[in-house]
Amino acid sequence: MLRSIPWPLHRFVIASASRLAYHTARSRTHTARVNLDIAFGDTLDASEKKRIILRTYQNLFHLTLDTILNQGASHEAILSKVSFENPQILEDALASDRPIIFMTAHYGNWELGTLAIAAHFTPIHVVGRPLDWAWADRILTATREQFGIKAIPKKQAMKPMLQALKNRIPVGLVVDQNTSDRDGILVDFFGKKVRHTPAAALLARKTDALVIPVFSRTDDFRHWTITFYPPISVDRSSDIDEDIRRHVQAQAEITEKVIRQKPDEWFWLHQRWKNQYEELYR
Repeated sequence: MLRSIPWPLHRFVIASASRLAYHTARSRTHTARVNLDIAFGDTLDASEKKRIILRTYQNLFHLTLDTILNQGASHEAILSKVSFENPQILEDALASDRPIIFMTAHYGNWELGTLAIAAHFTPIHVVGRPLDWAWADRILTATREQFGIKAIPKKQAMKPMLQALKNRIPVGLVVDQNTSDRDGILVDFFGKKVRHTPAAALLARKTDALVIPVFSRTDDFRHWTITFYPPISVDRSSDIDEDIRRHVQAQAEITEKVIRQKPDEWFWLHQRWKNQYEELYR
């Protein structure tokens, strides 16, 4: 049914649904406003923050639609939707025969980015939390596990990640969500303290992997640019904890840089700073 609907109607329905969500999903909209206030303060006015929130809803709905439509898609269909920027970074990494970790965020069309990399460059094992709705998770898994991609459940993912890296299969991690005190390292993000997962840094130090940041962006929700950034190096001093912290801070900095360039494609609906500023989200 969805494939039979023309693009202008898709676009109209999603724009309308985004405006409806802005007014009815009050908790999510409030979270987005809090996040924008934390990140940008008074440097953005209320109208611009509203535009970003509306665009965030649109991005989420378009990503959901595209993920459904990508199930069973051909290599050609996936690659027709993307352009690669700085592909030499990944090509050099693959030629080095070192393990590779892709580090990204809930930015742009992160699901399509994984499919496109697998369709054009290399199979990937990706780590993610199963969706709460079983029927939706079946759709997502069926879409994700194409072109040699394997989905690894987030819980107890370390062992299969290490095995994949040992076999020179790149691993993909989304690293921009809030964590508990136990699971995260405190770093600076938009000038505020935030908890950030050290998983990519720990894996890189243990396996000598190259950590390559990769993000997608779009202007029209029909074509995306997938950009690779230079690998984040792992320091190897006598202070292991500081080496890990510096690596995690570098991950936060490249994520912030990408978001600042085009803030309306990040997932502002998540309570990113909850660990340190929980009272603001109430």
